[in-house]
Amino acid sequence: MAIEIKSPTFPESIADGTVANWLKQEGESVNQDEVIAEIETDKVVLEVIAPSDGFVSKILKVEGDIVNSSEVIGEFSESDATNSSQPKVENLVEKNDKTSTTSEQEPQKTTNKNGPAANKLISENNLDASSIKASGKDNRITKADVVNHLDAKDQAPKIDHNLSQSVSNRPEKRVSMTRLRSTIAKRLVSVQQETAMLTTFNEVDMLPIKELRAKYGQEFEKQHDVKLGFMGFFVIAAVQALKKSPIVNASIDGGDVVYHGYQDIGVAVSTERGLVVPIIKDADTKSLPELEKSILEYSEKARDGKLSIDEMQGGTFTISNGGVFGSLLSTPILNAPQTAILGMHTIQERPVARNGEVVIRPMMYLAMSYDHRLLDGKEAVRFLVSIKEQLESPERLLLNL
Repeated sequence: MAIEIKSPTFPESIADGTVANWLKQEGESVNQDEVIAEIETDKVVLEVIAPSDGFVSKILKVEGDIVNSSEVIGEFSESDATNSSQPKVENLVEKNDKTSTTSEQEPQKTTNKNGPAANKLISENNLDASSIKASGKDNRITKADVVNHLDAKDQAPKIDHNLSQSVSNRPEKRVSMTRLRSTIAKRLVSVQQETAMLTTFNEVDMLPIKELRAKYGQEFEKQHDVKLGFMGFFVIAAVQALKKSPIVNASIDGGDVVYHGYQDIGVAVSTERGLVVPIIKDADTKSLPELEKSILEYSEKARDGKLSIDEMQGGTFTISNGGVFGSLLSTPILNAPQTAILGMHTIQERPVARNGEVVIRPMMYLAMSYDHRLLDGKEAVRFLVSIKEQLESPERLLLNL
């Protein structure tokens, strides 16, 4: 008897999802709790788990299909079913793609750990999957990987909806925008249109923090099993500045101002799929080692696509570090409905005046974008100066000054 394979139950904040990948094809045997499909939502990729040992008997929703919460996307047969009822993989390959030749089926069977669209392109172009650079989770090859591989070799693809030739015979590439990227685009445009966003700038001398890391970094890592980075200091400085300026920690809800009695700090992480912002809940209750561990854990989970919905919901203030990519100065965009966001940048040695003398110091530009509907310039500047003062005098972080 067939068992229904359903999409995960989505939280209220997520309306629907897209079938991103079938990791198991029709007829393939699976073990209990093994991932058989992935559903991409506006925020994260959710996994569909095999209910028991058996095989995927039917796929109802293919890659790219929109699915609702708990919707049936396929059928599953348990392993104790009659062996004769299990379909043959070769016949299913022919059923799913009647245009494929026998020679094309063989690459499909050897690459079935990848998505159907990626397998189809590999087969049609008779490619060696091992020569394609994979960017998907668990080293899986995505459709975009195959397209990029073809583009690099200047090969013309067999399907015109992925690559096409312009009228001037110059090569062009057309790929569908991922659901996450589409959501990011809509949110950024919405923020620009619906908020009165301004940005104030300052700079901070990072020498005291660098000296602390040089002096205690090895001992810190040995004691707490995590490296002493820069982000932990910025989170603590932001938390204490937010306590002194509750309006920066507030948000607008219709005609109301909501003051949050906690500090949940979002730390922006860049991934292959786009920018995601995991939330460090109750950051004001965490020590520096705990913050560094949380930052490292969330960064790894974000890059592996393992963040849960709960780990990305909420947040009262966000920190974004463009400096890791070499950005010297930028204007961060608000993470609505938050009131402000802090942008960190690359540390650069520059000449500065200290006690009437010109010295070389490791300087970082800070940028704070804020919603002028709620924050006046004076409050925004004071908040940023508070962060600067704490970082330039780390003892203030300990004394909560």
